Amino acid sequence: MKEKSPIIFGSVLSDYISGMIKEKRAAGYDYRTEEAILLRFDCYCTEHELATPAYTKEFLSSWCEQSPSEGIANHNKRVSVVRQLSLYMMSMGIHAYLPKSHLKAEIVLPHLLTDDERSRLFREIDSYIPKTADPSSHRIADEYKVLFRMIYCCGLRNSEASGIAFENVDVGQGILTIMDAKGHKDRLVYMGEELTCLCRDYRTYLCRALNMQPSWFFPGRDPAKPLPNTTVDNAFTRFWNRTPFSKTCNNKPTVHDLRFSFITDRINLWTRQGVDVEMMLPYLARFVGHKSVLEIYYYYHTTEKLFESIRSADKTSQTVIPEVDYE
Repeated sequence: MKEKSPIIFGSVLSDYISGMIKEKRAAGYDYRTEEAILLRFDCYCTEHELATPAYTKEFLSSWCEQSPSEGIANHNKRVSVVRQLSLYMMSMGIHAYLPKSHLKAEIVLPHLLTDDERSRLFREIDSYIPKTADPSSHRIADEYKVLFRMIYCCGLRNSEASGIAFENVDVGQGILTIMDAKGHKDRLVYMGEELTCLCRDYRTYLCRALNMQPSWFFPGRDPAKPLPNTTVDNAFTRFWNRTPFSKTCNNKPTVHDLRFSFITDRINLWTRQGVDVEMMLPYLARFVGHKSVLEIYYYYHTTEKLFESIRSADKTSQTVIPEVDYE
């Protein structure tokens, strides 16, 4: 797999930032998201003319403020990464103010997609035609048809699907190898027959479209890089907004709700089949990449709260795997 060029930091803190990233990755952390945040902080230091490799509470005041368009979770993540940098610098004898992350994220119930909502969403995804004639835009439009189905049918996280390597999709046996997922765990995910066939046809199409075998199963506009998570998030929102349900929905779904729907659909199916759900939860937790069954209880109890919605929405589900013609 081709390695991407390293990010170059330019502020007076560049050596410390690079050193911490190297140390984190040596410990097994992916640190791509954190690296992007640290690049922003590096620019912040340059713009605010930090002259020495140390900073005070006053210097960080603007960085630690939550912007009007920023969610609590993103704000906490941004401050937390700089907090880690402060701890790293303090361990080396450098005076660095240690910011506190104290905002609490509002708990929002996931949006359980009904059969009609999910069917219409995939109809919008399948019918999407970019306005531009740029070949990469049309290729990415075709990638979305497979990517969002993979997320839903396998209960993947956005990052796990969009960042999966080409070599980690076994279309012969129908197995996805998820590397360095949340909690730094690797796991195997088994696809259904229809999704496997879809991925097999898509794989052939992708190699033909790029005239090569790419490093990523869902390459971005630059084929040497995977589709960014934010691009996938934004695309999902656009597709949802094109459905008639978006105008009356007070709880807008996100990409993660496809994963949530997979988990709740599976639990609901077991319930209807008379399967002992408590016995099956450890297997489901392992399949979706949770550290333990305790993490999946969140979904289980949320499902109980939404039982009436599930009962009314859960009909005999039609497949979301279409006959896709890549010619």
